[in-house]
Amino acid sequence: MQEQLAADRTRALERIAAAASVAELEALESEVGGPDSPIARARRGLRDVAPEERPALGRLINEALTAVADALEERRGALAAVEQEARLAAETLDLTLPGRAPARGAAHLVMQVWEEITDIFVALGYTVADGPEVETAFYNFDALNTPEAHPSRLESDTLYVAYGDDPEGVLLRTQTSPVQARYMEEHDPPVYIVSPGRVFRRDATDATHTPVFHQMEGLAVDGAITFGDLKGTLAHFAREFFGPRQRVRFIPHFFPFTEPSAELLVPCFVCEGSGCRTCGTTGWIEMLGCGVVDPNVLEAVGYDPAAVSGFAFGVGIDRLAMIRYGVPELRLFFDPDLRVLEQYR
Repeated sequence: MQEQLAADRTRALERIAAAASVAELEALESEVGGPDSPIARARRGLRDVAPEERPALGRLINEALTAVADALEERRGALAAVEQEARLAAETLDLTLPGRAPARGAAHLVMQVWEEITDIFVALGYTVADGPEVETAFYNFDALNTPEAHPSRLESDTLYVAYGDDPEGVLLRTQTSPVQARYMEEHDPPVYIVSPGRVFRRDATDATHTPVFHQMEGLAVDGAITFGDLKGTLAHFAREFFGPRQRVRFIPHFFPFTEPSAELLVPCFVCEGSGCRTCGTTGWIEMLGCGVVDPNVLEAVGYDPAAVSGFAFGVGIDRLAMIRYGVPELRLFFDPDLRVLEQYR
């Protein structure tokens, strides 16, 4: 019986060592250490053994049961550790990898230019002023010394919203200059403001025209301001915006609200001044209009032209972006094609 017990113990330990998983070991446990195992049956058979042999045989049975229990526990711990390691390896989340970030937006190129030129004038001490996009004819035309017979007041040029009681009507502003008149009505000189915003004109859409575009008007009113102050301010702006070596050119022009008036030109961005179709072979492109504020404009808002003077200018923000970045068509700024817009992220 002792030989059989030793064989049962050895076979049980071998089967425990051969178990490949915790589940397999648990299924084996009852066979090698449970009530129906060979070693348990040997314990129940002690009653049939001679009394003098029972102590020694009982000790061997207890040792076998203890060895099997210890082997089961040790193997269970080893298999559980292996299975946990495998599970952790399969479920590992590598936090060092970059996540999937959502696509990032960016300011439109026109808005980037808007903010940049605003910052240039704010750095000179100018204040940003705003006004309504739906204006009256008084602020859009009359307060700016635009006579009733001027072509810009025709419906072929201006988008009127309603006529109402005013025969001149209510309209979508054709420039941001009305902001200047409104601001001067509410503020005493000195005045140094810029007024960026959307403006509207009855223009057919083509490479250089759209019915809605963006403009910035500037106004300075103080004592003894001259055309020389205007030239110095705009030359500084051109160098800040285009670069320190930017050349500029002033040529005479006419605007109802300034006298004298001029246009500021910069070298053509396509031919760099040699002459091409874009610049009409002149080598120069008009960037903005400007001039000394007409005394009639100052009187319309209650200023004394004998005591103060000023200068004003108006620049197309979209045009500035076209000149600086070499954009061939204004329509590209309003095209929702991301392939175009992402180039200026």
